[in-house]
Amino acid sequence: MFETLKKYLIEERNIDESIITMDATLVDDLGINSIDQAELVLFCEEKFNITVDDEEAHNFVTLGDIVRYLEAAQQ
Repeated sequence: MFETLKKYLIEERNIDESIITMDATLVDDLGINSIDQAELVLFCEEKFNITVDDEEAHNFVTLGDIVRYLEAAQQ
């Protein structure tokens, strides 16, 4: 899942691959604003065929938070 998100961030958001890590913060490190985050959540929902709770989505701080949420949702 991490690799899928990494590819999305590189290709769709033009984010430098070297800064995309599990610990990268969405806002400070990756420069993702609220609209970008909403689009990222929609991408995750479509790609992984899940529904992300809006309240949970607001709690995502790092890329790792998203990956862990997705992994839990897949179980």
